[in-house]
Amino acid sequence: MPEFLRPDAVVPNLRVTSKKQALYELAKRAADVTRENERTILDVLLERERLGTTGVGRGIAIPHGRLPSLDRVYGVFARLDRPVDFDAIDDQPVDLVFLLLAPSQAGADHLKALAKVSRLLRDESLCAKLRGCETADGIYALVANTAAMTAA
Repeated sequence: MPEFLRPDAVVPNLRVTSKKQALYELAKRAADVTRENERTILDVLLERERLGTTGVGRGIAIPHGRLPSLDRVYGVFARLDRPVDFDAIDDQPVDLVFLLLAPSQAGADHLKALAKVSRLLRDESLCAKLRGCETADGIYALVANTAAMTAA
């Protein structure tokens, strides 16, 4: 399992109508998980999006950022109830979002986490199952089982 994703950091049916609203709602959930300031998280995410979209294609986005006060990498996963325009590289709307937050000094750990999430979400059968799953526990189990199999 990606050690940075906990069951309470999975949102199975996030209702949003825009990229900015999705980032805002994810920042709120990340604030609960990390005990960091919601506005600080949102600012980091928006700053990263200004550098270039984190919509990687095929309905997937991996917004990410660094915060100096974090002690480790944290993840939040959301399945959107309806796809939204995320300025993705393939111009397709996004419905699967995996947010990553890392400590400012965690260069390698941040990159490893990004690589792990990217590898996981390249699995088209996993993405199809995630899109069909209605519960946080079910989504968490899918991600955990797939991560365990790819790590073996």
